[in-house]
Amino acid sequence: MKSDLARCLNLNDFERYARRRLPRPIFGYVHAAAEDRHAFDGNYRAFRDYRFVPRVLVDATGRSAATELLGERYAQPFGIAPMGLSALYTYRGDVVLAEAAAQHGIPMIMSSSSLIPMEDVARTNPAAWFQAYVPGDRDKMDALIARILRAGFRTLVVTVDTPAYPNKEAYLRCGFSSPLRLSAGLAWQGLSHPAWTAGTFLRTLLRHGIPHFENNYATRGVAIIARNVERTFADRSNVGWDHLARIREAWPHKLVTKGVLSPADARRARDAGVDGVILSNHGGRQLDDAAAPLRMLPAVLEQAPGLPVMVDGGFRRGTDVLKAMALGAACVFVGRPFAYAAAVGGRAGVDRAAELLAAEIDRDMVMLGVGAVDALSPEFLAPA
Repeated sequence: MKSDLARCLNLNDFERYARRRLPRPIFGYVHAAAEDRHAFDGNYRAFRDYRFVPRVLVDATGRSAATELLGERYAQPFGIAPMGLSALYTYRGDVVLAEAAAQHGIPMIMSSSSLIPMEDVARTNPAAWFQAYVPGDRDKMDALIARILRAGFRTLVVTVDTPAYPNKEAYLRCGFSSPLRLSAGLAWQGLSHPAWTAGTFLRTLLRHGIPHFENNYATRGVAIIARNVERTFADRSNVGWDHLARIREAWPHKLVTKGVLSPADARRARDAGVDGVILSNHGGRQLDDAAAPLRMLPAVLEQAPGLPVMVDGGFRRGTDVLKAMALGAACVFVGRPFAYAAAVGGRAGVDRAAELLAAEIDRDMVMLGVGAVDALSPEFLAPA
């Protein structure tokens, strides 16, 4: 494990070693994107639209990558995006991510599609955010919001881009299923990946039992092997703006919507009283050919002035982060690379990923001639 971590020199490298360490269905779940992966690929290509115009002969010795976001000061302009089933690709995955985020002073969003109770993560990192897939049933939604509040979270992220299940092609090709079905093929994957089997699967099974979906509702959900697991998540197609208004009334702290791409929707969310939005196409996992969030950022900022606009999707390099900040993003969120890093090295892997990205940002700021990320502007960019 240590040698694999030492070989990871940037965020892209973690994927290669995670592919070796994880059983094919588990790696496939993280790696999956919708249909022909056009949205996923488009997120990467969007960064190539821009080149930098650096300033020279600038004293950057007192530089800082710290950023203000929703009334808090973070050490870096990036955070950890919500990722489901984290406890399947490393032991106690959500806790590992929360601990690392606290250590590095960055925001972390816990996914409601997680296998560890939200209360455990809130105790580990009281500053963590919680991402909710709210059910359309208003009583269930109210009960879920009340539970999140009792758990101690102070920033609620409502994901709004999952009204239906995505095409399952990618899952079927890699052998991932929901519910998780025990089979000869899955057993072979466990035998051929002994480090994961012993360090994650059996360790979890012996200490905590069969994993359950813990946080989609106010009460514990079904086991990952339960036949009715999909039906329990199939009640989001009727979620509308009135649900968001009801949440805003009930939630006394910071409220963020995630999954917005349309400038009109961002403006409507602002008018509904949210404290920020995260532009996202769900990492290319939902609707293929959805626009890259980075490309929508300027138009959203124009239509929703004064609203903190965050963005995710395809961030792998310090230059990617700084391009988004120059375009006006309030913060960026990184998903899959932290999942791969956790799979490769657990907490040490997540630490290394955060350190590598922070080091790139620091180095790039010197070469750009900026002392603070909020000094970046579109003047530092030119069309490719």
